[in-house]
Amino acid sequence: MTGPGLLFVVSGPSGAGKDTLVDGLLRSSSALKYSVSATTRPPREGEREGEDYFFLTRAAFEEGMREGEFLETREYNGNLYGTPRGFIKQTLAAGYDVVAKPEVNGALRVKAAFPDAVSIFILPDKFADLRRRLEARRTETNAEIAARLAIAHEEVKSIRSFDYLVINANEQYEAAIADLRAIVRAEKLRIHRYNDGRIQAIVTAS
Repeated sequence: MTGPGLLFVVSGPSGAGKDTLVDGLLRSSSALKYSVSATTRPPREGEREGEDYFFLTRAAFEEGMREGEFLETREYNGNLYGTPRGFIKQTLAAGYDVVAKPEVNGALRVKAAFPDAVSIFILPDKFADLRRRLEARRTETNAEIAARLAIAHEEVKSIRSFDYLVINANEQYEAAIADLRAIVRAEKLRIHRYNDGRIQAIVTAS
């Protein structure tokens, strides 16, 4: 790790498979770190502070919002969630690449705060698969699934604001993870990532 890392923002509608793909990507490299979110919900069994989430009281979270400590925030089921600005900046400065997976609107706000971030939109090969995947979870009512699909139709309208599109076809997760790895590698090799001193050192090396 010879300099600041890169921020990769992976997003897409509910049911697109972001969790599976990001988990697979993180397993592929020790230089990739997950952007740990903050939340006001209580920890679930087995969850660890600073690894799964930063668990905050609502008062502390709202104070952080007022102080601009979050790149994006959202509320779901009465709990607040957000992407801590400081964690990402410190991890990037340490030379690690960071992978964040906010909701689509949150991804656009993160990209606005970090223009050099690489944004990736995840979709299944058939939009109808979103419903099937959400139903397979068995965690939401039909009304809640319908609401998520309505949101998904709106989120897709933002697809041209992202840098890459990765198709996560059914039963082909490894292919989509390989696409994510290819994006990370290609972005790391872009010529503007190399400063003049490093290029000169290569040219003059004997």
